[in-house]
Amino acid sequence: MIYLAQTDTTAGFLSKDYRELNRIKGRDEDKPCLITTSKFSELKTLVRVPDKFKNLVRRARKTTFLYPNLKAVRVVKECEHAKFLDIHGWLYSTSANLSGEKFDEIWAKSVADNIVDIEFKESASSRIYKISNKRIKKLR
Repeated sequence: MIYLAQTDTTAGFLSKDYRELNRIKGRDEDKPCLITTSKFSELKTLVRVPDKFKNLVRRARKTTFLYPNLKAVRVVKECEHAKFLDIHGWLYSTSANLSGEKFDEIWAKSVADNIVDIEFKESASSRIYKISNKRIKKLR
């Protein structure tokens, strides 16, 4: 099942199956995808956040963290998209476009199994940090 939704940062595809997302985007099926969740309790089942970074992760908005287990996870809070994630626990997420192409709403709607929202924005700013056990590094 592939959902088309307005995420906290962009028009995005969401699914429990990242290979299905990669297939419709035309990229390598084994390429990892971002994991999104709206709950810290769910985050704790996916990764271990080093103690000294727990406050940073808890307070972050529109921020993706890359963890030592090579998972990229964003906790989405205080927006309509968080309510959708509440229902599913967690979902893989990727932008709703063919790999390397711009967002095409007609194409995105044609390949999605379920369209969640009626309006879509192409992008909003976000940050990415890489966490190790001893330090954190801003990547974007």
